[in-house]
Amino acid sequence: MAQELLVRRLGLCDYEPVWQRMCAFTEQRTPNSGDELWILEHPPIFTLGRAADPDHVIAAGDIPVLRIDRGGQVTYHGPGQLVFYTLLDLQRLGIGVRRLVTMLEKSVIDLLADMNVNAYAKPNAPGVYVETRKIAALGLRVRRGCCYHGLSVNVDMNLEPFARIHPCGYADLSVTRLVDFDPSTDRRQVAERLTEILATNLGYTIAANDAHLSRQPLLAADEAR
Repeated sequence: MAQELLVRRLGLCDYEPVWQRMCAFTEQRTPNSGDELWILEHPPIFTLGRAADPDHVIAAGDIPVLRIDRGGQVTYHGPGQLVFYTLLDLQRLGIGVRRLVTMLEKSVIDLLADMNVNAYAKPNAPGVYVETRKIAALGLRVRRGCCYHGLSVNVDMNLEPFARIHPCGYADLSVTRLVDFDPSTDRRQVAERLTEILATNLGYTIAANDAHLSRQPLLAADEAR
């Protein structure tokens, strides 16, 4: 029998409160805790992984830089980029982190195939690419057999801030977004379709669509949009 996945649509959220909430959720969960998928966007921010080289931030300017506890190097989050935080019990799912990364990449590739866009993953550079440009990034943390952080997909965001960093630690890496391939791309439809694909590929049924996860202060950025 497929496990249930609780999906929470959270809107525009400041990064740090969400990160703290993910850490607390993972620390407090028990073997009976359900798995969750949080879908949201962040105001502009650069995040550095645990071992990331700060020299990969070239000129942050007015965009804050925050070191966090995921793997990977530096990336950018901003409005128009959909973020999918995967709060999953990997032991209960019976998969390891490498398998999860593969399934997250496959889900984005499947989404792009629906749009008639040929995308692929690289063995030694996690994420999803179209031609030579990166369209989706991954970063995860695993504690006590459970993961958090997850996947970001560039939909219709401003790509300029990526020029202020070496994305994912690569000086020559270009990025792209879904609207570059289909100008009519709708962010909400992308979120719904990718949620369906993720649930199917990971063997879940969707339990609920809950837009209320401690709206204060977690969603404080909603008020500023």
